[in-house]
Amino acid sequence: MEIKLLELEEKTDARGTLVALEGGLSLPFDIKRIYYMYSVPGGMSRGSHAHADLQQLHICLSGSCRIRLSDGSEQQDVVLDRPNRGLLIDRPTWREIYDFSPDCVLLVLCDKYHAEEDYIRDYAEFLKLVGKESQDE
Repeated sequence: MEIKLLELEEKTDARGTLVALEGGLSLPFDIKRIYYMYSVPGGMSRGSHAHADLQQLHICLSGSCRIRLSDGSEQQDVVLDRPNRGLLIDRPTWREIYDFSPDCVLLVLCDKYHAEEDYIRDYAEFLKLVGKESQDE
């Protein structure tokens, strides 16, 4: 499985650092939806789903978190802990976000508006979608 981490261009001067994100230019998609999560209680996880047709860029603006990704064949964990690096999650990829630091703020940029029917919340259904369903069935 190929992990796609984007190094986001920083502009730094005496006033501080700025990162500008432009859909279709610095990002591989136009932005349709933005959300962020914070104050996730210790030991809790988020995600635990995939999307049939959605691209997302996850950026940890503050603190850190881990994201476990699966393509149905293998799993990889990614640590997000820098506001100038984004994790591009393409379709369909199962994700679980966990190990949030107390100060974590995770920003997510999406290429589509929210659509509940795009969510795959059952891992067995996800495996069928990617052609990796169990041979035991």
